Amino acid sequence: MNCRTTTLMRRVALLTITVCMSCIAAFAQSPAASVSSATLSAVSPIMDCAKLTAVEMNRQVGAKTFITSAVAVPDGKPAPYCRVNGYVEPMVKFEVRLPLTEWTQRFVQTGCGGLCGDLNIRLGNADGCYPAAHGELALASTDMGHSGGMDGKFGEEDYQLRIDFAYRGVHVTTLAAKALIAAYYGQPAKYSYFAGCSDGGREALMEAQRFPEDFNGITAGAPAMNFTTQNTFYHGWNALKNSGADGRPILTADKLPILHKAVLDACDAADGLKDGLISEPLSCHFDPAAVQCKAGHDDGTCLSAAQVQAARNIYAGAHDAEGNKLVLSGPLPGSELAWQGVYVPAAGGARIMSSMISAGSLKNLVYEKNPPADYTLADLKFSRESFNATTQLHALYDATDPDLSSYEKRGGKLILWHGLADPHISPLNTIAYYTAMAGVMGDAEVKKFARLYLFPGGYHCGGGEGPFSFDLMSVMMAWVEQGKAPLAIVASHLPEGPRGPTAGVPAGMPGPPKGRMGPPPGEGEVQLKPDRTRPVYPYPLTTMYRGSGSIDEAGNFSAGNAKPVPAADLRWLGADFYTAHYELWCTGEGASMSCKSTR
Repeated sequence: MNCRTTTLMRRVALLTITVCMSCIAAFAQSPAASVSSATLSAVSPIMDCAKLTAVEMNRQVGAKTFITSAVAVPDGKPAPYCRVNGYVEPMVKFEVRLPLTEWTQRFVQTGCGGLCGDLNIRLGNADGCYPAAHGELALASTDMGHSGGMDGKFGEEDYQLRIDFAYRGVHVTTLAAKALIAAYYGQPAKYSYFAGCSDGGREALMEAQRFPEDFNGITAGAPAMNFTTQNTFYHGWNALKNSGADGRPILTADKLPILHKAVLDACDAADGLKDGLISEPLSCHFDPAAVQCKAGHDDGTCLSAAQVQAARNIYAGAHDAEGNKLVLSGPLPGSELAWQGVYVPAAGGARIMSSMISAGSLKNLVYEKNPPADYTLADLKFSRESFNATTQLHALYDATDPDLSSYEKRGGKLILWHGLADPHISPLNTIAYYTAMAGVMGDAEVKKFARLYLFPGGYHCGGGEGPFSFDLMSVMMAWVEQGKAPLAIVASHLPEGPRGPTAGVPAGMPGPPKGRMGPPPGEGEVQLKPDRTRPVYPYPLTTMYRGSGSIDEAGNFSAGNAKPVPAADLRWLGADFYTAHYELWCTGEGASMSCKSTR
């Protein structure tokens, strides 16, 4: 190597470091010190728990609200609490948990997954958060105004239930919870937070977009923000393209490890580090034909021609005959092991989530006038005309308004996060939303109050081959309460073992096949130790291995160059959905509703 070459390389290296440091500086809006929330004094209740049944809050909620029970739970975990159940008319059920002794003036509302219909408080991504671990938080959640699973039948019962599911249910629950907190403790919460993933992520964004005064800090994971296309074209395409003429699945669970290994062989090292993870899946141009069986030689270690085509179709994502994308993308390379149970049936079974949620949404939710009773998923057409007809209620269900200036002006903070190996919702949806925010509000302005984190090898809301367990609640509290804007988030990978509830995964469906997720282990569970840790930096920054030390230790990594997704990858038929203030505000009665726009 001559002197001239060495000098040139040094200049390139210096330029790379300068660019990288410039990107980091853009995110460092305040001193990034240790993650810690404000020290708030504990507040005791001023009334007996049982007396909350008599609290009247119709005015605060803006609708008739009923408390059906208020019971002290002295053996509650992690600390004793007062459990309050009630509903807002017509049938938005909610639960609020109020600490009996050590409430430190914070309120956290949690979201739900799938089509909701289940009332269950699940506070995820809070392991290590002191107020959460010690039961100091007032908590709340809702069933979004209906009961049931993924058939969406509530949408044909009463159109008000559609509206409650779309956006109203979370908001009225927030108002009811805040009224109960004020009555029970004699003062309002000092800080309010919302945490949700999957549909809970959509709910989180609905709050920031439609009700910016409700929360100080919002974390939105894998948000199902493009609800109308996600639960129709995305899942419908994947279910149909993996179904043969005989109705039987083409690609089966036993072939997924073969496909996944081939993806790793092709693309693992492309990001500069061979670590079993695809950190830059958009740069992975993998053809499943690499593992196609030779004619007449299927020995169980390869894919048939039909299976190769099914995999190609799934990667490609829903599109029309001219190649126009009906969704932003299919699942990204590296997600293959998580396809099981979603659009590839588990061994010995035929039940997949994709066909159920898409059929239910198409028959009962997305069209203002439901299709005939004999409508089936096979009737879904993948065309521009079908796209336009299916997305007529986009402005009701979707949460893609990129102008969060009202939320920012109130001091609100937003953290978006997504696993790059998510089989349910392509992370390109979240990237497109963040990009649209920067386009509308300005990149520098967005960096003052919002962050997007992408986790290589992370599945849907938790689990996966990559480090995807982290304490986001402490990070958000430090940002809101102390002004400590986050840079790197250190994530851990936990080996196979006991898992907590699968937040974001619809009830009755299998959770991620690897890694632990959910709340801290309960009594009798084993506390697993991480076998890999790694920092993740705000998009568009990447994570770079420093060149020495274990690749399983976060300290051996730093921020790499910014790599924003090319604009061409974000083009699809729904690109104009990311438009400011498109929302419809509706009221419903029976099988009809009246809507107005605020534009």
